[in-house]
Amino acid sequence: MACPGTFSDEPLSPAGRLFLQRKTDVVIHCIARTKNPIDVDGAKATIMSSPMGQHPRFCSLLVRDENGFEHWRKTRLDVDRHVIVVKNRVNEDEEDDEVAVNRYVADLSVSSPLSTDKPLWEVHLLTAHKHVVFRIHHSLGDGISLMSMLMASCRKVSDPDALPMMVPEKTTEKRRDSPWLLGSMWGFLKMAWLTLVFVLEFLLRSLFVSDRKTAVSGGDGVELWPRKLATAKFLLDDMKEVKKAIPDTTINDVLFGIVSCGLSRYLDHRTPNALYEGLRMTGVAMVNLRAKPGLQEISKLMKDNSETRWGNRFGVILLPVFYHKSGNDPLEYLKRAKVMVDRKKQSLEAYFSYRIGDLTMTLLGTKYASLINYKLLCNTTFTISNLIGPLEDITLSGNPISSIKVSTSSLPQALTMHMVSYAGKAEMQILVAKDIIPDPEFLAKCFEDALLEMKVAAKEADKA
Repeated sequence: MACPGTFSDEPLSPAGRLFLQRKTDVVIHCIARTKNPIDVDGAKATIMSSPMGQHPRFCSLLVRDENGFEHWRKTRLDVDRHVIVVKNRVNEDEEDDEVAVNRYVADLSVSSPLSTDKPLWEVHLLTAHKHVVFRIHHSLGDGISLMSMLMASCRKVSDPDALPMMVPEKTTEKRRDSPWLLGSMWGFLKMAWLTLVFVLEFLLRSLFVSDRKTAVSGGDGVELWPRKLATAKFLLDDMKEVKKAIPDTTINDVLFGIVSCGLSRYLDHRTPNALYEGLRMTGVAMVNLRAKPGLQEISKLMKDNSETRWGNRFGVILLPVFYHKSGNDPLEYLKRAKVMVDRKKQSLEAYFSYRIGDLTMTLLGTKYASLINYKLLCNTTFTISNLIGPLEDITLSGNPISSIKVSTSSLPQALTMHMVSYAGKAEMQILVAKDIIPDPEFLAKCFEDALLEMKVAAKEADKA
């Protein structure tokens, strides 16, 4: 929508403008499964009274001024235009609700951009399946912002008046600051060297250095290919038991080890004896840059001068995984993952990637910044994220939630993975280009089996 700017219009952030470009247009999908039938009128009333219905971003139109610059313009919210009620089953041939909803969201991931004649979000109520699908444009905020807002609209099952408990990852915050607190010259030099190496690699990957092609590789134009969506399910207790096998290991380390092991198993199945040992496949991971890790209090996100303010406050790091043939000790994948993640934590790669993007937007403009970001995705193999969700069961509009899952619209990569933990479980949505990866359900099983193999190995190591 093009119109002259006004004094009340608010300009978009550089990251927000980037997510509106054709090649980097991204919509976040959050799927919540309810235990009870959905009350449509109650859901609409909850949305209007919740932070979603009152937040300035969710009550603003995207407009462009005479110079083509994007702004947010406050408008009156018509909830009926944003809540889409699907009364019938979305796939009559599929009895499993989760599979049917995954197919529905997979189709939305490619062919359904959000309309710009209303604020950039929708809520799909799939009443026959008892599922709610939130579709929120990435220009409105990152995963931390959006999940924090959703949690502010929920309540505990055990206490209907209490907000869900949100606990940060203390180890991440501690490691981030420890070189400065200790005043270690060696720590500073190591950080500077690792930052230099990783930032240089980031720049090269953004320009011309590319992963070798495998059975899971995407590329230019793949974001337009049809998608399939599958879910890998884990128990947090299993992941915690595995991380005890190696000192100072985190859940993120375990997840990265699972991906490394699972991808190796999958590639053994798809292309046996076709890949050389140690083949590198590079992942793009999102890192929260706020001072406080994890989900945020919505009141703090709304403060303009807050260090945890609303918006897209994340950097990018490159996480390589390496192919190794089946039969290896599964804990070896975890050990290699931990070494790499620890090096990334000791660097400022995420911070500099954010600043490089900001500088590119300023010097070259949105078009070229978008092309560079798109090239980075074409040159890598997968995208991955992990978000800490509520620690206990919650309700939305008084309806208990049994599952929370997150994915995004399609990217030029053929494989994207997004994991969310909730009440002792963790579910990872695996979105694939189905002409490249036709069997994401098998890939999901490879990841699930990788965790179980690590759990068995961890128990055996504990007995030894």
